[in-house]
Amino acid sequence: MKFYLLRRFVYMVILLFAVSAFSFFLIDLPPGDYLTSYVASLRDSRGAEVDIAEVEALKQQYGLDQPLFMRYLKWMSNMLRGDFGRSFAWNIEVSVMLSERLGITVLTAVLTLIFTYAIAIPIGIYSATHQYSLGDYFFTIIGFVGLAMPTFFLALVLMYYINRTTGFSVGGLYSPEFMNQPMSFLKFIDMLQHIAILVVAVGMAGMASVIRIMRSGILDELQKQYVISARSKGLTEVQLLLKYPVRLALNPIISTIGWILPSIVSGATVTAIVMNVPTIGALLYDALLAQDTYVAAASIMLLSFMTVIGMFISDVLLAVVDPRIRFT
Repeated sequence: MKFYLLRRFVYMVILLFAVSAFSFFLIDLPPGDYLTSYVASLRDSRGAEVDIAEVEALKQQYGLDQPLFMRYLKWMSNMLRGDFGRSFAWNIEVSVMLSERLGITVLTAVLTLIFTYAIAIPIGIYSATHQYSLGDYFFTIIGFVGLAMPTFFLALVLMYYINRTTGFSVGGLYSPEFMNQPMSFLKFIDMLQHIAILVVAVGMAGMASVIRIMRSGILDELQKQYVISARSKGLTEVQLLLKYPVRLALNPIISTIGWILPSIVSGATVTAIVMNVPTIGALLYDALLAQDTYVAAASIMLLSFMTVIGMFISDVLLAVVDPRIRFT
């Protein structure tokens, strides 16, 4: 078990290094950089060309006078010491910008994951045990509507009807009366009420897949001989279902954590922008528009870290549930 976890951890570290290099170089592929946009804005504001000496001084200030490979090595060495660099556009430490948004990003991702599984697994069990019933068709339709509908559109619909029926101040992270107050229990509850729309909208997209996987897994197990034998021994349907088919059908469900978590993070980006929720995905979008290399690269690294952590958790849970996986 220890060797298995160590091997998975090494794979995770290698993957993160590969993602860091790929993202850093990919951000630099579009023509121009932040300095190009900044010099253009200076030219427009002054109505004259910017002096070459001033441009060179700005290059040195932002570290853009060095080759891309050297900038990457310097950024990586600093990042390993906890220094993510300084934002070009906002002129503050990247670590400060990320720390302000990390908590809400992790909270929304975890709550969405819990919401997805807490709703999808019971529905999958019900659909399998009531195959082709009216409830089976109903939940299947609801699941695929959530999968087909864009999450930001579903969030807008929910925001509209919640505001119209309850008068609740939707959008943003807090209600106006809590905006400038220090964190308290009431303010935390208000924050949960605001991100609930984001959690439901993004969670609906992942529910359909989990429902279908759970349903098909249980249906497959119910056809096997050991289930027929267990039923003949007098076990009730609930005991039989929970003791054998559900436990075995959870294996593929656990494996979905590795790809559902990143899909939640990526799917929440546009929805968070629409709802004005300050997540790292929304920060990444602004950084890419501004060609702010350090902010964009650090945001991608943090989101990638959440992804590989989800995969690592999935591997650990699978190894715990099914010991055979430890030797693969």
